[in-house]
Amino acid sequence: MFSLMVTKICTDSGQWFLHPESNRTWTNYTRCNEHTVEGRMTAMNLFYLALIGHGLSLTSLLISLAIFFHFKSLSCQRITLHKNLFFSFVLNSVITIILLSAVANNQELVQRNPTSCKVSQFIHLYLFGCNYFWMLCEGIYLHTLIVVAVFAEKQHLMWYYLLGWGFPLIPATIHAVARSYYYNDNCWISSKTSLLYIIHGPICAALLVNLFFLLNIVRVLITKLKVTHQAESSLYMKAVRATLILVPLLGIQYVLLPYKPEGRVSSEIYDYIMHILMHYQGLLVATIFCFFNGEVQAVLRRHWNQYHIQFGSSIGNHSDALRSASYTASSITEVQGCYSIDGHSEHMNGKGCHDTDASILKSDSPFA
Repeated sequence: MFSLMVTKICTDSGQWFLHPESNRTWTNYTRCNEHTVEGRMTAMNLFYLALIGHGLSLTSLLISLAIFFHFKSLSCQRITLHKNLFFSFVLNSVITIILLSAVANNQELVQRNPTSCKVSQFIHLYLFGCNYFWMLCEGIYLHTLIVVAVFAEKQHLMWYYLLGWGFPLIPATIHAVARSYYYNDNCWISSKTSLLYIIHGPICAALLVNLFFLLNIVRVLITKLKVTHQAESSLYMKAVRATLILVPLLGIQYVLLPYKPEGRVSSEIYDYIMHILMHYQGLLVATIFCFFNGEVQAVLRRHWNQYHIQFGSSIGNHSDALRSASYTASSITEVQGCYSIDGHSEHMNGKGCHDTDASILKSDSPFA
């Protein structure tokens, strides 16, 4: 981007150009400010785009987790993996929002480079790795369930916890040690260092392994469907399809990462695409694994129908009870009138109360 370079003119006499007004050596910094306004506008747009993305991701993920925890019929090992995946995205969104709000707009803090700032970045990179390794856990689980059928009944989730929460600590720790020795500035948020490959390398490896597992699962399921035409294989295919869609979507940013264009407009377009791919991942995961999940939709539909039926019957029973209460009030009024005129009031009053109780019992019976 040569339009942003500083220039200094050397004259034919071998002397630096002197400004005619000040008669002093002049360095041209005007081109540095050529796109300052546009650059600031783009930076603020990207900042708010990231905040909105993580806000939407956080909201959708928390709703999804509430659904998974509330409806016990959804409890199974695969949903447990979904919960951990969602938790990793929730924590990543929280730490990212904190970093964007407290660090990104605070140049003085970035220049001071305090330990707390670097610890926050370490946690962010660790949770960033957890997102992808929990996606790998999803792929390994499906591969073990469908391809390695001998373990299909019950799997030990402890290994998944170690891979999803434990393994990302290794590259995050190595990166932190390397940064402290070789690039210990700017709160470790600068991306202009090859040390980030310590984080991105294992993530890309996890994506490739996951893609291999999923393609192998698809191959096995297609073979089973051709031979047996079992409905079970079709159900498995739906579960695999969701994961197979997510893996390329979550990994496409690493395919585009080395190809950032040089032009100002094309560079801005690239930045917008990358920010959408990076900061809306939680929303994408919640949508595909929860909101578009057939099991979740069936459970929500069933409970909604039950609530609708109960609510409708409650309104009907309530109106019956009101009609019964109105009848009771009118009966008591008539009885009081008879008591003041006729001497047979007790018989009539007793009969009225008996009829009233019967009517109330009849009206209350649907609640039992």
